[in-house]
Amino acid sequence: MTDSWAAFGADLHIEPVGAGLRSGLMNALREAVRTGRLAPGTRLPSSRTLAADLGVARNTVADAYAELVAEGWLTARQGSGTRVARRAAAAPAAGARSRPVRRRPAHNLMPGSPDVSSFPRAEWLKAARRALTAAPDAAFGYDDPRGRVELRTALADYLARARGVYADPERIVVCSGFVDGLALMGKVLRRHGVRAAAVESYGLDIHWNLLVEAGLSTPCLPVDAHGARTGELGGAAGVGAVLLTPAHQFPTGVPLHPGRRAAAVDWARSSGGLILEDDYDGEFRYDRQPVGALQGLDPERVVYLGTASKSLAPGLRLAWMVLPEALVDEVCDAKGGREWMSATPDQLTLAEFIRSGAYDRHVRAMRLRYRRRRDQLVDALAERAPDFRVSGIAAGLHAVLELPEGTEQSVVQAATWQGLALERLARFRHRDAEPGRDGLVIGYGTPSDSGWAGALDALCRVLP
Repeated sequence: MTDSWAAFGADLHIEPVGAGLRSGLMNALREAVRTGRLAPGTRLPSSRTLAADLGVARNTVADAYAELVAEGWLTARQGSGTRVARRAAAAPAAGARSRPVRRRPAHNLMPGSPDVSSFPRAEWLKAARRALTAAPDAAFGYDDPRGRVELRTALADYLARARGVYADPERIVVCSGFVDGLALMGKVLRRHGVRAAAVESYGLDIHWNLLVEAGLSTPCLPVDAHGARTGELGGAAGVGAVLLTPAHQFPTGVPLHPGRRAAAVDWARSSGGLILEDDYDGEFRYDRQPVGALQGLDPERVVYLGTASKSLAPGLRLAWMVLPEALVDEVCDAKGGREWMSATPDQLTLAEFIRSGAYDRHVRAMRLRYRRRRDQLVDALAERAPDFRVSGIAAGLHAVLELPEGTEQSVVQAATWQGLALERLARFRHRDAEPGRDGLVIGYGTPSDSGWAGALDALCRVLP
């Protein structure tokens, strides 16, 4: 059987160094372990496999392994094979400075993430099996830059039903997260000659910076109890687009007032401008039915951007844009220069997950879970810190806890000492915005169920 060895064992890239095959192999293995290229616990190929790969006698490899075991570089146990030995870390030299150890916080209330421990693994695996079994061979080749038609069709049905979006599959483009979609839109806007894209005075600097990197300035619209003041768009010279979070402003948590939604659309129609709608957690509303997407008011003037990062998990890297018809080809052209297509297996799985009803069931279950956490947060603060007002609690996975003026930084520092990760409200204020209130942005969606009670207790302990 010629070359039958090629089908067995694990690959190991190694080049013998020095005179003699055995000593050269030993030197190469020692160096790979010493430099960390072969990590402790790594299983090495059998002596037969490595000998065949290197074109040497099997005894040469077996003898090299045996000597390195004797020296303590490797271990060999029956049934476990030959592995890199686990060795104690070397003690620092006298007088050497030790690098500070960055410890993970014991409790995490940072906003921006769902409870990833609740990812529906069993249902996702079932959907993956069904989707991959039914997928045509062509699905695993180079495909439409808009994404798989199965996912675009499933998304069109779901978004129309659940979010009030006008979503023809031909106008949907799948991308690798909201950031990827926003970067694509920044590129397209710049090609259209847009020089400025307005943003809300509270938001994420990574989004603002993406627009700046695309060559756009980012003047900010003040945010108050009714959301962004979109009526000021008409007086903003040179603004050709605006980025909004209308269903649930991030991070203040207020929905965009109906009059201001209408004002934004009126501005876009009269000026030829474009609205970029970030619907990052629109499914999670607790006081009534979710607020519908702004895109439904004018699909030709609004780019709807949605994502699976909050409803399922950020690690999926799946998001979507519902585009005005005139922009579809331009966005696909821009995408072709960056990333031709997103991973097909995950697209097919999400399509099946939505079609089967598993997505709706998961969102409903998580909505109930997050609502319980929100209620527990409000109740604990009312009992243990009654002087503190919590706002932005009608929807989403976070709330804003208002603090006495001048205490924001000290509370976050105290939380750090207690092993609690928190984010202050000022972290999300635009550099050109007026100074605002002190507060904390509490991500109650982030902890696992087992960690939630401890995180909540730690929060109450650090409040002044």
